[in-house]
Amino acid sequence: MKWILVFLCMASLAAAQTPEEGLKRLQAGNKRFVDEALLHPDRTHERRSSLVEGQSPYAVIVTCSDSRVVPEVIFDEGLGDLFVIRVAGNIVGPTELESVLYAVNHLNPVIAVVMGHESCGAVEAVVEGQTEGIPAIAALVKPSVEKAKRLKPKDLLMSSIKLNALKMRALLLKSSAISKQVEEKSLAIHSAYYNLQTGAVEFLHPNNVK
Repeated sequence: MKWILVFLCMASLAAAQTPEEGLKRLQAGNKRFVDEALLHPDRTHERRSSLVEGQSPYAVIVTCSDSRVVPEVIFDEGLGDLFVIRVAGNIVGPTELESVLYAVNHLNPVIAVVMGHESCGAVEAVVEGQTEGIPAIAALVKPSVEKAKRLKPKDLLMSSIKLNALKMRALLLKSSAISKQVEEKSLAIHSAYYNLQTGAVEFLHPNNVK
């Protein structure tokens, strides 16, 4: 029975062809991670060999450099599945944007996610005004922190982290190349929040963050 279940789960990992399928695959992988039912897909010698000539990741993930936030683990994916850009504070500056554009223009992903996480040190530094050494990161994060302060949430740091992820998503959508694909419904851009304690990824809606 166990092997039948594994086979059925592996069958569900067929290449995502649409943004909706991409989102469902990410959500399913994260559920396996939370439930401790990992499949560890696409990590075989055969998979490694198949990627020598090129890659075709279905998802782009922009997330923090934090050692606790590893997309391939969080979404239970393997080699060639995710195009990952990691930077403190999951910011989208010039080099991060160019990295996303490279993927969008050449690798044909169907979904991109900007994912913040619980207890993000970069965002916390901006909240506490201790940004010495990270001026470029702080400059991009600061507008979200200021917005969170105006909203007066119960948890200022959590609100700032979520708003920052939403802000970076908005910056991606300002790119004509990205917005064109979104309009054509060949690509979706999401923002998300990763809970360190539970392992769950919450996909954010712009109107539901306070």
